[in-house]
Amino acid sequence: MPQIRRLPENLVNRIAAGEVVERPSSALKELVENAIDAGATRIAVKLVEGGLTSLEVTDDGCGMSPGDMTLALERHATSKLPDEAIEQVATLGFRGEALPSIASVARFTIESRPVGTEQGWKRVVDHGELTAEGPAALPPGTRVRVENLFGKIPARRKFLRTPRSEYAACKDVVLRLAMARPDVAITLDHGDRRIFGLQGGEGLANRVAQLVARELKENGVALDMERGAMRLTGIAGLPTYNRGVADHQYLFVNGRPVKDRLLTGAVRGAYADMLARDRHAVLALFLDIPCEDVDVNVHPAKTEVRFRDAQGVRGFIVSGLRQALATGDKRSAQSPDAGAMGRWQQEPVSPERDEPAPALRSIFEGRDWSAPQARVSEANAAWRGADPDVMAEPQGRAEEAAPVAAEAKDYPLGIARGQVANTYIVAEAKDGLVLVDQHAAHERLVLERLRAAGAEDAVARSQALLIPEVVELDETSCDRLEEAAPRLAEHGLALERFGPSAMLVRSLPHAIARTDPEKLLRDIDDDLALNGEALLLGEKLDLVLATMACHGSVRAGRVLRVDEMNALLREMERTPRSGQCNHGRPTWVKLSMEDVEKLFGRH
Repeated sequence: MPQIRRLPENLVNRIAAGEVVERPSSALKELVENAIDAGATRIAVKLVEGGLTSLEVTDDGCGMSPGDMTLALERHATSKLPDEAIEQVATLGFRGEALPSIASVARFTIESRPVGTEQGWKRVVDHGELTAEGPAALPPGTRVRVENLFGKIPARRKFLRTPRSEYAACKDVVLRLAMARPDVAITLDHGDRRIFGLQGGEGLANRVAQLVARELKENGVALDMERGAMRLTGIAGLPTYNRGVADHQYLFVNGRPVKDRLLTGAVRGAYADMLARDRHAVLALFLDIPCEDVDVNVHPAKTEVRFRDAQGVRGFIVSGLRQALATGDKRSAQSPDAGAMGRWQQEPVSPERDEPAPALRSIFEGRDWSAPQARVSEANAAWRGADPDVMAEPQGRAEEAAPVAAEAKDYPLGIARGQVANTYIVAEAKDGLVLVDQHAAHERLVLERLRAAGAEDAVARSQALLIPEVVELDETSCDRLEEAAPRLAEHGLALERFGPSAMLVRSLPHAIARTDPEKLLRDIDDDLALNGEALLLGEKLDLVLATMACHGSVRAGRVLRVDEMNALLREMERTPRSGQCNHGRPTWVKLSMEDVEKLFGRH
């Protein structure tokens, strides 16, 4: 019979390292978190070959004495839990495993000098063995260097990725922690190159815009709202400012970067009727919640959390995002596309002064420009031949506008001046030129009218099946669907448990009554497993409403009168979420007067 034995300390550390240190970015995360917990105001990170060769973190925090340094390299030794109330932990780290785990799988050098002392101390541990210690010269704070990660463990080393991939993971770790603490100055160097240098105290909005995208500040709305003891802050991109992947969604709980499916599902639910399914919002959300209402001790790397009232948190995030977007939902991603702006060109000047510019050459060629003779004659064939080139049909149409009220200059979308290609409305606002996609804009207006008239309830109205259908699923899926049944019933899908591994479908939403119940339930179950919430059914019903709105809206190619154009603009100014169509595309863009003047060289 196999004998149970107590594992040696070095093997215990290597097993712990397998949980905590998966790759260089894992070690870097622990070290930067330690620096933040030490009260640092400046943190410098240096990488060589993506951290595969070495990574170094230097801070100006409180520092450690030689005795504390020795203790810090032992497992489950930490200064972050003064008592046994682990549910009250407010620091990023608290397990006391990171330093000994890293030191067991790499060459680990730590130097530290407490504030107010004249000399620092240094310890070097090579894959779990102490190789050197002694005095060190450094300013107050701590410097940690990790070299040759998994160098003596080839079975782990061979699973590391290329330097480029490891660098990308390290950069993402530093970026998220820098976003969480805008009060801390952070620099990141890779080899001889400075990746970014951030000043402390620059404000949350500026820090997020610097790290995510500078245009997010102009194309986003700020959040700051409270519900009970919870508070939600951050910046959320407009629906028209979106991405093809969800990599630009940054979520923080009590200052801790997390990747949580409940939070991700809440974001998707908040943007559900404003983005196409394959597009994703750009945002950074910071949720502050009492420590006793969230468990951060559910994952060795502390990247996941568990909420006591998960549905309450989700509802708060969804309503908070929707409320914030309602303050800016009539806006569009207003910055003109750089590529489109680049195609606006000034008329080229020919190098020879006497030769017409290329764009005008067709006007001058083929004509007799000699002095006119003193006789009456009809236009020659050459002139008539140029008529189609010179007098081509205009692409746009303008009408004399009816007199407008004096307060018209205060309209955000301006006054209609014409129509281009029977698709785009040209309007003049007090601060620029506005172009409106008439079909996309009217599609959103019709959708909001349908909702206001109760069409959403009509679409979700339940239609009972003549013979209830039994759908067989595994027991876990049935448990998820049974728990979600009350919320699904609000959309017209009536479910009942039918034994341990089957669900009974009694009715379907009227708008999708022809769908296959088995396929629908499997898709909803996948949605529940992925996001913790059944968003799919609501999205299907939203798609029905959007299709109705599309068919009921003004089509591209329809000629509009000026009064119709102005009526459309005024309704857009009154209607929620009119800045984007049902698929997340902008319904209007603005070219500022400054941009117009630049095009003509007046700026």
